[in-house]
Amino acid sequence: MKRGVAIFWMLYMLFFAIPFPMLLYYNIKSENPLDIEGSDPWLSLGLTALSMVLWIILLAGYYRKWVLKAFSAKRNMDRLKKNGVRREAKILESVNLTKPDAGYNTYELSLSFKNLANTEIVQKAGINDMKPYERRFEVGKRVGLLIDKEMKHIPYFIFENSEGSIRRGIIALINLGWLLLLTVVVGYYIYSYQSESEGMGWRFMSFGHPLLICPAVLLFYRVLLGFISSKLNSGLDNAPLIKFKGVRTTAKQIAANLTSTYINEQPMVNFELEFVDHQNHTHRASIKKIVSLLDLDSTKQKTADIFYLQDDPQKIAFATDLDEID
Repeated sequence: MKRGVAIFWMLYMLFFAIPFPMLLYYNIKSENPLDIEGSDPWLSLGLTALSMVLWIILLAGYYRKWVLKAFSAKRNMDRLKKNGVRREAKILESVNLTKPDAGYNTYELSLSFKNLANTEIVQKAGINDMKPYERRFEVGKRVGLLIDKEMKHIPYFIFENSEGSIRRGIIALINLGWLLLLTVVVGYYIYSYQSESEGMGWRFMSFGHPLLICPAVLLFYRVLLGFISSKLNSGLDNAPLIKFKGVRTTAKQIAANLTSTYINEQPMVNFELEFVDHQNHTHRASIKKIVSLLDLDSTKQKTADIFYLQDDPQKIAFATDLDEID
């Protein structure tokens, strides 16, 4: 259900990023042709250059996300196998998500182990098991983990016996898809020039041309979704770092005040907390969090379990939020 809703909104946003600007531009142009001779050539060249820069930023971001990210993850896995800090984890829950006719079993695990500060944490993780007959991922069994001691690169931890590999066929298809997208963009530049220039170069380029509007809208979506994500995850900006290097303690809730920010009609609350660290020093810190209207009672609690960084106690996170991180 959630996947279907996500696909719907993706297609909905994509319509307003590409087809809609094109339909709007060409309909307006057919009724009110652009005065190419009277347009400023330098402004047109500037808009053309700007559109190219926007497309380059957009396509480079896609390539980094679709292709380079996989190679980066593989490199980090190899580094973890050499330099990772070993921890033994106990399997608290094991959910079999294996698809029919799959050549391996897929599990979603809930693991309990000590983090880099020797604080017990619970972490969710998924794994593909190529040897299901060994029954290694049943509840109660233990598995070895390797954790990035610096917590700077994804993945932050791996299973000790895991093997990372790049599926060359999939990467080749992704590269082909990216090259196809690049070809479509270049082809649209050529088509626009041939059909609209009228022998006067790029003077047809305007603020409303799809070559400029489409990448601008797509980049705006990227910034907007990043902003919304940051608001939804407010208070969890350093969540992996705090979870894997932090110390758990109970904090006194001094105050909980509503802010002016709402996400999906859910209010953001600023919590003021006071706690004593491992050196018996008292600290006050604040954390912002989106709170469900059904969970407003949490703003009235007198205490809350948190994690804090030993070398920077102002960086804190609620323990309940960290438990939900995959």
